[in-house]
Amino acid sequence: MGLVPDEAKALPPPAIVNRNSVWLGFVGWSTAMLHNAFCHRPPLKSGVHRQVLFSTIGWFLGYHISKYENYIYSKLDRDMYKYISLHPDAFPRSEKKTLAEVMEPFHPVR
Repeated sequence: MGLVPDEAKALPPPAIVNRNSVWLGFVGWSTAMLHNAFCHRPPLKSGVHRQVLFSTIGWFLGYHISKYENYIYSKLDRDMYKYISLHPDAFPRSEKKTLAEVMEPFHPVR
């Protein structure tokens, strides 16, 4: 089952490049940079394999957090629409107005 339940498999997958993946990938890369700096190594030149590893782990975690986030929001939307359909008297339909009815007449000032 994992982090996301089986009913979430019906949802479309999130994009590979999303805000969670980019952010956590950057955090992973920054972690490798800080580790190099604390160990008195050149931050950009040493431990490139560690930089790549930490950034891909962050990217992977961000992708799966986005999947879980999409599942939670879709579940909340489903529950909200179900409640609205069960209680139509609490959510009356408003009458549709045209734009001319909403806007005031235009009188240019000269």
